[in-house]
Amino acid sequence: MTQLDERDGLESTEQAVAAASRGAAPYRANPYPVYACLRESAPVCRLSPPHGVETYLITRYDDAKAALTDPRISKDMYEAIDQYHTIFGDSSIALDDNMLFSDPPKHTRLRRIINSAFTPRRIESLRPRIQKISDELLDGCSTREPVDLLEKFAFPLPLIVICELLGIPEDERSDVQKWCAVVARTGFSKQDKERLAVAEGALRDYFAELIARKRKTPSDDLVGALIRTQDEQGAMNDGELLSTLWVLSFAGHKTTAYLIGNAVLNLLTHRDQLRQVLTDPDLLANAIEEIIRYEGSVENATFRHALEDITIRGTTIPKGALVQIAVASANRDPEKFECPDNFDVRRPGVQSAHLGFGSGPHYCLGAPLARMEMQLALTTLFTRFPAIDLAIPAQEAEWLKVPFPAFRGLEKLPVALDPSRRLGN
Repeated sequence: MTQLDERDGLESTEQAVAAASRGAAPYRANPYPVYACLRESAPVCRLSPPHGVETYLITRYDDAKAALTDPRISKDMYEAIDQYHTIFGDSSIALDDNMLFSDPPKHTRLRRIINSAFTPRRIESLRPRIQKISDELLDGCSTREPVDLLEKFAFPLPLIVICELLGIPEDERSDVQKWCAVVARTGFSKQDKERLAVAEGALRDYFAELIARKRKTPSDDLVGALIRTQDEQGAMNDGELLSTLWVLSFAGHKTTAYLIGNAVLNLLTHRDQLRQVLTDPDLLANAIEEIIRYEGSVENATFRHALEDITIRGTTIPKGALVQIAVASANRDPEKFECPDNFDVRRPGVQSAHLGFGSGPHYCLGAPLARMEMQLALTTLFTRFPAIDLAIPAQEAEWLKVPFPAFRGLEKLPVALDPSRRLGN
């Protein structure tokens, strides 16, 4: 065991596997010692997660990158319908008929359609609006007392952007956010699944009504553009369109929101790195890539399952088993990254190496938008409030506690935007 493992109380591989299976609070606060242990002694390990379905966790970089593109490891969870029902229940099926949960040729068809509407030109046209939203959100933040930057800035920014991109009216966005939050934080108990079913039913009804509304009154937003593609050969059916709107709205703000929060926390706890970025703004683009590698908002890739028996590093993943790819572990693999537990905004080649946006056919469609939002959000925040500081000790930061999570992010991020103006100073 490494010194890092010993300091965190890991005495055996079995303890590391148990910690990864349970997703207990200490592990959620800092999963990296567990991942370091697993990479060394059980790089492909069988877990016993709360959802009860046999699952194999892949933790090394080379294995993770290969698994992300391995045709023997499917993203089409309908092919593993028993496992799907056990984990998600019946309510999720209508929302998962999209490119995220499909294999070629269906994935290729859906991705092509969305690419035709989600163009670089459409994304770039959002830049002035993203800047305006960033300014307005920070205008509304107090400088006299601590604020939760997640609530006031990191979440509203990408939520407003994706809702405007899709054409979701302003007075309907809070409900969409509320339902998405339930889905993101739901566990595997009977009560959790009941809450999940209610939220997913509300989302299905909402997006069905939104599509009907925009079909009746055509619009220039992304939903309108996707509706217009339905006249083309090989077009989306209504179920695929509804599910696509769901995944774009959900993934389009959750991952970026948590990423902004992770970025601010790590820059404020690595002041030497922050000073370098403030001194040389050209470093910001590389710093963002390093943040995605070091503390990205995607901890585990979405569920896959083995279409046949697959042997990786001497461990056989049986046909039908779930496959979980630990992106957060792969991005800290010392076989790929030198001194991976160091946060280095000057790290060379990080953009082309990290797996924070995936790899291969399922590479994140929204990566250019997320990078733009990150660049504008961080530039605006640190330009306006260069003295910003955490309002709590860094070790007291609360991380998401959902077991076996897809996301890595904070529950809250209390900061003092201008410490010199705080009440009592």
